Amino acid sequence: MNISLQVRGRFRSWWMARLPRSDTMRLTQGNIYIMPTRAGFMFATTLIVLLLASINYQLNLGYLLTFLLAGSGAVSMYITHNTLRGLTFHLRPPASVFAGEAAGLDIVATSPGSARYGIGFRLEAAPQAALSWIDVPAGGQATTQISFVPPGRGLHTVPILLAETRFPLGLFRAWAVWRPTAQLLAWPQPETPAAPLPSPHTIGPGDTGARRTEGAETEGVRAYRRGDPLRMVVWKKVARAGEMVSRDTSATVHQRLWLDYQASGVAGVEARLSRLAAWVMAADRSGADYGLRLPGYELALAQGEAQRRACLDALARWK
Repeated sequence: MNISLQVRGRFRSWWMARLPRSDTMRLTQGNIYIMPTRAGFMFATTLIVLLLASINYQLNLGYLLTFLLAGSGAVSMYITHNTLRGLTFHLRPPASVFAGEAAGLDIVATSPGSARYGIGFRLEAAPQAALSWIDVPAGGQATTQISFVPPGRGLHTVPILLAETRFPLGLFRAWAVWRPTAQLLAWPQPETPAAPLPSPHTIGPGDTGARRTEGAETEGVRAYRRGDPLRMVVWKKVARAGEMVSRDTSATVHQRLWLDYQASGVAGVEARLSRLAAWVMAADRSGADYGLRLPGYELALAQGEAQRRACLDALARWK
């Protein structure tokens, strides 16, 4: 390996280790960096040429123009640095996504004092990515979003973020490096096209055992349980009695199915998890009660949004 790359890698590791991880970051004098841009270097070169010409030809107006421009550059450097200083950044908890899909990272910037303009955010590891720009009002907040694509299923730490500004003249670039602690859970990418669901176990209206396990009540309703779809809620009874109740699905033909890792019918861990993820989505759409079986883990039969997320979370975390 190239020696220069080794040195740069060690310096980067040392530098990143000095930055504490936090989902909230306040910018101070100690964590803002500033350097001239290409335009800034060209501006400095122009000033040097003007100064040499003024000295050589004894041009008083040349001196005036040179020092006026130099003063403007110094003020620009102060304003650029001050645009970031005092800001507070907060990262909202990211929502889970399927592996390979873009997750939105919501960043809230707060200014305790004056308005701040031209602040951009991006992933530190993607220097060619377009910046997401915001202006923060005086004493207020502004929200922006940048995308992060998790490389695979599982729990991923949010990558290092970068905030920068070149306001007002673009002669200087001030930036800050932010290491959040938030983690993003990536679900397995569902198999496409999805394989047919396994054969469900059908329960008829005469299955009294099923009625007892479902807690059937008179008039075909039962107490509302967390995770019940809204379409199952008996809204007329809710309005009349003020009590949340759901239709008792045990009074009709109902389906129960188990999504089993061992019975997925494909080889390979990731392929099986991908098929199970597709089955979870299909079972959720069908309205059936379904459970998940993984080696060493079992999730009981249920339905609804909570069950869908619990199954997908289990697939994402399973090792």
